Amino acid sequence: KPDIKGRDQIFRIYLSKLKLDHEASFYSQRLAALTPGFAGADIANVCNEAALIAARNESTIITMQHFESAIDRVIGGLEKKNKVISKLERRTVAYHESGHAVAGWFLEHAEPLLKVTIVPRGTAALGFAQYVPNENLLMTKEQLFDVTCMTLGGRAAEQVLIGRISTGAQNDLEKVTKMTYAQVAVYGFSDKVGLLSFPQRDDGFEMSKPYSSKTAAIIDTEVREWVSKAYERTVQLIEKHKEHVAQIAELLLEKEVLHQEDLVRVLGERPFKSLEPTNYDIFKQGFEEENKERKDNPENKTVEDNGSPPVVPEVVPL
Repeated sequence: KPDIKGRDQIFRIYLSKLKLDHEASFYSQRLAALTPGFAGADIANVCNEAALIAARNESTIITMQHFESAIDRVIGGLEKKNKVISKLERRTVAYHESGHAVAGWFLEHAEPLLKVTIVPRGTAALGFAQYVPNENLLMTKEQLFDVTCMTLGGRAAEQVLIGRISTGAQNDLEKVTKMTYAQVAVYGFSDKVGLLSFPQRDDGFEMSKPYSSKTAAIIDTEVREWVSKAYERTVQLIEKHKEHVAQIAELLLEKEVLHQEDLVRVLGERPFKSLEPTNYDIFKQGFEEENKERKDNPENKTVEDNGSPPVVPEVVPL
């Protein structure tokens, strides 16, 4: 799958066929940052769906709002407006997602939030969250530790602010377990295991493990200790920022959808600076440019806006 630069180039191709309120280059980088893991067909789907949404809304040009709705559609499926979720479940989900968001905001190497919603969708029963991915080719032990802590942020928020835990963290715990086993048994990050690597076969079929039961016990103990250490740090972080977690959660319950600018208003800018532009910097620049454009051109008109409908590219089935 293409990286952010590859997605940028693919978006430019499809965007050139559409009637936009800005140049294609204005959108391509920002949309590339919004779509980690998307293949070329997914990008085509986003552009196609954005044009259809604009047409349904009787808009003659396609805006960022249409693209954001299209990305939601591609990621989570159709919105389920009739799905009933109890108040307790909504509150638990809101605080869980807020824990992830706040942890990611204040951990240097974690992925900051782009958008979170508690609106049920086809493949996202309780909503979903999007984060700005690092997409690093290499990861350090410190970077992976921050990512582990952020992944545990939802579970920690449930414990600290709600006082009970739910099954909502199951997927998070699965990710943390795989990530930590990889650090200990594959990447050689553990002093106790040493400079050894035991990668699992892709097909998952192994007659026997290439190490003794004693080594297996050391690996298991290391993983438990590392995860426990990460969770302890995460709980301390959530305790420190629990007022922020509550503010974000209550705002999410009220609005159902939060964007990065909502977090900035509550939490302030992220307190980290990098030597090279990150995906977060690229995305943030897109926000600043769009806000400036809105102030300069409040009616959001372009010289190409002649009243004709947006052009729908070649349809790719969703």
